[in-house]
Amino acid sequence: MKLSICTISFRHHLHSLDQIAHWAQAQSFQGIELWGIHAKNLADEPHYGADWLNAYGLETSMLSDYLPLEVSECDLLTETKKLSQLAKHWGTKKIRTFVGKKGSAQTTKRERDELVEKLHLICEFLYAEGQSVLVETHPNTLADNLASTIQLLEETNHPALRINFDVLHVWESGINPIEAMNQLGPYVSHFHFKNIASRSQLDVFSPNNVYAAAGSRKGMVQLFEGAVNYQDFLEELIPTMDVYASLEWFGPNVKKVLENDGKQISEMMESMKVRKE
Repeated sequence: MKLSICTISFRHHLHSLDQIAHWAQAQSFQGIELWGIHAKNLADEPHYGADWLNAYGLETSMLSDYLPLEVSECDLLTETKKLSQLAKHWGTKKIRTFVGKKGSAQTTKRERDELVEKLHLICEFLYAEGQSVLVETHPNTLADNLASTIQLLEETNHPALRINFDVLHVWESGINPIEAMNQLGPYVSHFHFKNIASRSQLDVFSPNNVYAAAGSRKGMVQLFEGAVNYQDFLEELIPTMDVYASLEWFGPNVKKVLENDGKQISEMMESMKVRKE
C-alpha cells in the first residue's frame, strides 16, 4: 500500500507546504494528495513540484479538484488543460473530480446525458495526455450509489475514466464496501479513507459544513474507531491489489490523528504479512 495525506486536511492551519512535506516524510507516508486550489495557488512558485516533493521521498498521489461540468465545452476544456498541466508539473497522472451537483435519482435523463458527454470530453483530452480522471463516489453526484456508478462507467465507456473509491461514502449509500469493491475493483485507481462515529452523524461531511472553518466536526473519528469496519475491508482488499489511498481527515488534531491512523495501518499490514508467512 502507498498511503498519502491530503493537503485539504490542513486547509485551516498555518502550515507551509514545506512543513507538511517534512512532517509527512518523518511519519513515513509515501505521498501527498494535493488539493486543486493549493496547486493553483502555487503555480507562481514553480520550484514547488514533482522534483521538490520527490526530494522528501514523497510523490503526488493525486490532484483533487472539481471540474466544472456545468459550463460550456470550451470553458470546460480550458479548465481541464490547466489541471492537466498542473498534474504534470506535480508528477501525477490522476485528477479527481465529482460528476454532477445532484443525486442520481434527482438528475433527469437529459441532465445525465449532458454530464456524460462532458465527462467523455474530459476523458478524451486526458487520455491523449497520458492521464486519467477519477470520479469520486460521493453523495449528491451521479456516483452516489453502486448502480449509478456502474452505469456511469458504461455510459462514458472510456479507458481514462477511473474511480476514486471513498469507502465511507460507499458505505453511506447502504452497500457493504467489500461488495462494492467486488464489482468496481477493476476501475478503482485510488481510495479515500475516513470514518464516522455513527450513521446519524454523516451530515458532518456535507460540503457546506466540512469546508467551513466554523463547521461542526462532531462524529469524525479515527479510522479504526468508527462505524465503517476498516479492519475487515482492508484485510479483504490488501491481498488482492496494489492499494493507493489517502487518509482524508477534516477534524481537529490533524497531525496526531493522521500519525495514529498511519501507524495502525502499518501495524495491520505487518500483522497480515506475519500471518501469511
